[in-house]
Amino acid sequence: MRINKKKEGEVHIFSLNGRFDAHSAGEVEDELNLAISQGARKLLIDMDGTEYISSAGLRVLLAIAKKLKKEDGQIKLCRLQPYVKEVFDVAGFTQIFKIYNTYQEGINSF
Repeated sequence: MRINKKKEGEVHIFSLNGRFDAHSAGEVEDELNLAISQGARKLLIDMDGTEYISSAGLRVLLAIAKKLKKEDGQIKLCRLQPYVKEVFDVAGFTQIFKIYNTYQEGINSF
């Protein structure tokens, strides 16, 4: 898993490339928690390069969403690949997360 980070205004963007599974979930969680501890309250997760997500990846996203909610922050997702979107649909996560088709829609939603 490669994690690319950048910031546009107050929005912290994390581009995830590879498999978001038990092997990479800890690394992703650490990066997101670090950003939150440093004051990030608007997180956009760009999943254009995420080819697979497991329950471990879903758990990380849910934990981060709960943490941000307590901090009056938001996490939003964009550019989910078809397989990843299907996993979100089946798990009911499309009801939990705001998901955008394009990167710019995700940025503008904040």
